[in-house]
Amino acid sequence: MKNIHLLTWLLLAFALLPSALRAQQAPITGVVTDATSQEALIGVTVLIKGNTSVNAQTGLDGRYSIQAPADAVLTFNYVGYAQQEIPVAGKTAINVALASTTKLNEVVVVGYGTQKKRDLTGAVARVEGSEIVNQPVQTPTQALQGKLAGVQIISDGTPNSQPTVRIRGTGTLLAGANPLYVVDGVQTTDIRNLSNADIASIDVLKDASAAAIYGVRGANGVIIVTTKKGAVGKPVLSYSGTYGFKEAAHLVQMANADEYKSYITDTAPGTTFPSYPGFGAATTNWYKEILKRGTFQNHNLAVSGATDNVRYYFSGNLLQDDGIVTQNKFQRLTVRSNTSFSLSDKVTISSQASFSHANTQGVNLGAAYPDAYRAAPIIPAKQGPLYGNTAAYGNVGNPVLDIDKNNNRSVENRLQGNVGIDVRPVEWLTLRSAINVDLNFNNTTDYNYQFNNDNTTFIIAGGNQRNPTSSLGVMQTNSYRYLWENTATFHKVFNEKHDLTILAGTTTEEGQYTPLYGYRRGVPADPNQWYLNTGDPNTSVVNPYDPNNPNPDMLPSKDRRFSVLGRVNYAYNSRYLLTANLRYDASSKFAASRREGVFPSLGLGWVISDEDFLKDVKGLSFLKLRTSYGRLANDQIPVNSYVTTADINIPYLFNGQPVLGAVISQLKDGNVHWETTREYDAAVEFGFLDNHLTGEVTYYNKLTSDALIPINIPGILGDPDNQLITNAANITNKGVEAALNWRSTIADGFTYNFGVNATFNQNRITNLNGGQALFAGNNLQTKSDNGQAAGSFFLLDAIGVYQSAADIAGSPTSTFGTGPNGAPQPGDLKYADTNGDGKIDLNDRRYFGSYQPPVYFGINGGINIHNFDFSLVFSGNLNNKVYNAKKQARFAGTDNVEASFANSRWTAANPSNTNPRALTSSLPNSTYFLESGSYLRLNNVIIGYTFPVSSIEKAHLATLRLFLSGQNIFTATKYTGFTPELSGGPLNSGIEATTYPTSRTLTVGLTANFK
Repeated sequence: MKNIHLLTWLLLAFALLPSALRAQQAPITGVVTDATSQEALIGVTVLIKGNTSVNAQTGLDGRYSIQAPADAVLTFNYVGYAQQEIPVAGKTAINVALASTTKLNEVVVVGYGTQKKRDLTGAVARVEGSEIVNQPVQTPTQALQGKLAGVQIISDGTPNSQPTVRIRGTGTLLAGANPLYVVDGVQTTDIRNLSNADIASIDVLKDASAAAIYGVRGANGVIIVTTKKGAVGKPVLSYSGTYGFKEAAHLVQMANADEYKSYITDTAPGTTFPSYPGFGAATTNWYKEILKRGTFQNHNLAVSGATDNVRYYFSGNLLQDDGIVTQNKFQRLTVRSNTSFSLSDKVTISSQASFSHANTQGVNLGAAYPDAYRAAPIIPAKQGPLYGNTAAYGNVGNPVLDIDKNNNRSVENRLQGNVGIDVRPVEWLTLRSAINVDLNFNNTTDYNYQFNNDNTTFIIAGGNQRNPTSSLGVMQTNSYRYLWENTATFHKVFNEKHDLTILAGTTTEEGQYTPLYGYRRGVPADPNQWYLNTGDPNTSVVNPYDPNNPNPDMLPSKDRRFSVLGRVNYAYNSRYLLTANLRYDASSKFAASRREGVFPSLGLGWVISDEDFLKDVKGLSFLKLRTSYGRLANDQIPVNSYVTTADINIPYLFNGQPVLGAVISQLKDGNVHWETTREYDAAVEFGFLDNHLTGEVTYYNKLTSDALIPINIPGILGDPDNQLITNAANITNKGVEAALNWRSTIADGFTYNFGVNATFNQNRITNLNGGQALFAGNNLQTKSDNGQAAGSFFLLDAIGVYQSAADIAGSPTSTFGTGPNGAPQPGDLKYADTNGDGKIDLNDRRYFGSYQPPVYFGINGGINIHNFDFSLVFSGNLNNKVYNAKKQARFAGTDNVEASFANSRWTAANPSNTNPRALTSSLPNSTYFLESGSYLRLNNVIIGYTFPVSSIEKAHLATLRLFLSGQNIFTATKYTGFTPELSGGPLNSGIEATTYPTSRTLTVGLTANFK
C-alpha cells in the first residue's frame, strides 16, 4: 500500500513539474533612465503585467529588483513618461529608457541627486546637450547665452577665453563672482576643457534654496554639467563635426589717409607729411593688417553602449580655432571615458575621466590693438623685412611689429574625473563614496625677438619701438584639487502618497597651486633653443615678485574645506512639496575663529492644479506655486587674506651699526570672514492647453552682507597701498525672471516651438564702510558707492560744445578746456555745473548708470518639417551703459581718429553742438564717451536636414544629418565701438579700451550614427 501511495505522489509531482517550472520566479534587476538625458529615474513603478500585487520601485541610482517568472511581462510606469512593457523572456537583467511626455516632468540634477522638475521647490533651469552640440563655440558656457532667464553670459572672441557668467546679478565686489561648476561630481571654476558633444545636460541652480547643498561654493549659483553615458542596446559609433571660418563681426572705421591729413592739418596748420621712396602713398588700414579670416573646426568621435552589467561611453574630440588675429591659434584634444559596472544588484562602481591637451599661440594684443587704433594711416605697415616706423610719426608702435616680434605659446594638460562606489544594502538605502580630482599642468613660453630701429629693420630710423636684446620668460604652473564625498541616501514611498528622500554626508576638499617663473635676456631666436640656460646668466630672474605690485599668478597657495551636508525632500501625493537643506562648512581661507559656518535653506511647493477645485478648469494643465529661503557664503578670496606678512633681512642702522630686521609690508584684517548671501524666492509655474504653453515667473531678493572691499588706512601705518581688505559692504540684487515657451504640432511631421525669457534685475550697494567709495576702470571711470549699482559710471556731464568766446564768457569757469591753463576754447566740450557753484571741476561728476543691464533677455524658436529643421536664438540687453574709453585716450596730436569723428568734428565753418573740435590730448571722463549698451543679437542659427533611414541604411548608417550653423550673425545696437558685450570684474565692467573683437562664425556640420 505504501508503494502505491509513493507511486501516486511521484506521478503527481511529474505531472505538475512543468507548471512549477513555469511558475518559478527569479530576481530581475536593471536600471531605468530618461531616454533623452540618460539620467537615472527615481521612483519608477515596476509591475508584473496581470499581477499588480508584485511591484518594485527604482532607487536613487535608477536601479530596481523584482521577482518575476521567466515568461512574465514587466510594465514600467512613471508620471510624465510613456509606459513601457517588456517581456522577461528568461532574462535576469533588463535596462529601460523611458521617454518623457512633458517638459514639466523631466528629471533635473540638483546636486547629490536628481528630482522631477514638477517636484522642485528651488529655481533650477535645464539645457539639453542637443541644444549645445551644434553651436560653433569653444565652451558650453557660451552656448547657454540667451537660453535661460536669470543667467547672463558675456563672451568675447579670444580663443580659449572663459566667458563671464552672472547668475541673478553681481553679488560681490572683490571676491570671485563666477558660479561653481560641477562636472559629473567634480567641482571646478573652469569648464573650457569640455567637449560640447560629450554633454548630456546642463542644470543651473539659481537660488539659494537649490544651491544651498554646496554651501560656501554656491553663493554665485551652481552650474551642473552631466556628460553622456552609454544607452541600453548594442554599441553605437557616432561622429559629429563642424568646419567653417571666423571673421570680425564689426569693425570701427578709422580715418583714411586723406581724412587723417585733413584732421592733422586742422590741429597743426602747415604740417608736412612724410613720404617713403619706393613705397608710394600709403593708405593703411591697420585692422586689416592685423586681422584675418580664421578657420574653425570641431570633430568628435564616440562609441557607447550598455550590457546587463556595464555602461560605457568613450569619446575623442579635436577642436581648432585660429581666431581672427594674425598668428593667433588654439587647438585642443580631449578624450573621455564614462563607465559603470554593476557587480551585483547591490553594488555599482562608476568612473568618469577626461584628459585634455591644449596648445595656444597667443598674440601681443594688449599692444597691437591700441596701436592699430592710434597708428597713422599714412605709414605703410610692412614691405619685405621692413616695418613702417609709426613710432617716428605719432609715438605709437607698429601693430604688425607688435605681433610679429612677440611669440607667446602655452600648453595646458588637464586631467579631471572621479571614481565612485554605490552600495545598496536594502532597496531604500544607497551609500556612496567618491573621489573627484582636477589636475592642471600648464607651461607658458613668452619670447620677445631682438629688433632695433635702424634702416635694416624699419623703413626709417627713429622712434621708441625697439628691443635691443631678446628675452625669454617661462612660467610653469601646476595645480590639483581633490574632493572626497561620502553620502547616504534614504528613499521610500509610504502608502503610495508619502515620498521621502533623506540625504546626509560629508565632503573633504583640498587644493594647491604652485607656480614657477624664470626669465633671461639674450636667448637665441631659434625656437629649438628657447631654454633659460641658453641666455645671458647675468640677467636671470626667478619668481619676480614686487610687494608693491603683487601678481597673484606668482603666489603659491593651498586651501582646505570640510563640510557636513544634509537634505530632506518630501512630497505628499506629488502635490505638497518640501525641501530642506543644512550644510556646515569650514574653510582654511579664514582664521580659526572665523572659518566655520552653518547654511540652511527651506523650499515649499504646492502643485495647485492637482486640487479638486482646479481639476475641471478648461485649458489648465499644470499650476505650481513655490517659495524658498536660503543662506549661502562665498570664500573665493586669496588664501593669505587674513595673514599679516613681513619682509625679512631688511637692513637698517641701530646704534650706528647695520642690522638686518623685518618690516610689515602689508596689513591684514585677522577677522576677515566670508561673504554671506541670503535669498528669498517666490514663483509660479504653469502649463496650459495640454502643456503646449508652459512658463514660470519668479521674484527673487538676494542680499550679500559683509562683502569684502578695500578701505583706506593712514599712511603712517606703513602699508604701501594704504588699504586694508575687510568685510564692509552689503549688495542687493532684486528682480523678476520670466520665461514662456510654446510647443505644438501642426500636422504629421510638422512641429514648431517658440520661447522667450527676460530678467529684470536691480543691483545696489548699501552700507558701504561709511561711504568710502571704490573707484575703478582704466581711467577711474567707475565709482561704486551706497545706493548705486556696482561699477557705476561717475562722470562729468557733457552738455554740448562751446560755439564762441561769448558762449564761454557766459558759462561757468572751467579748467577742462584745451587752451592755456585748461581754459575753454570755441569747439571744446561744455560740461554741466551740476552743483551750481559757478565752476566746472571734479565735484560736478555724477552717476550715469552702469554696465549691469536692468533687463536682459533671450528669444528662441525652431521648426521641424519632416526631415528639415531650423532653429535660432537671440540674446540682448536693455538700458545699460558702455564707456568708449579708446576714443578718449589721445596720447599725441598725431594719433588717428575714427572716420565718423574726423568728418563730423566741430570747425568754425561747420560748427557742431555734439562733437568737439580736433583734439590733441585726452579729455576728462564724461558722458561724451558714454553710450548705450543695449543690443539685440542673432546669437545662433542652425538649418539642418536629416536623411531618411531608407536612403542611408546601405551605408550602415542609423542616422545622418547635415546642417549649417552660424554664431553672432548680426547685432543691432547704437553703440559705435567694436562690441557692446564687454567682460570685466564687478567694479570695472563695460569699459572698451583694449577689446578682442566679437567674431562671426559660419560652419557646415555633420552628425552620424553608425549601425
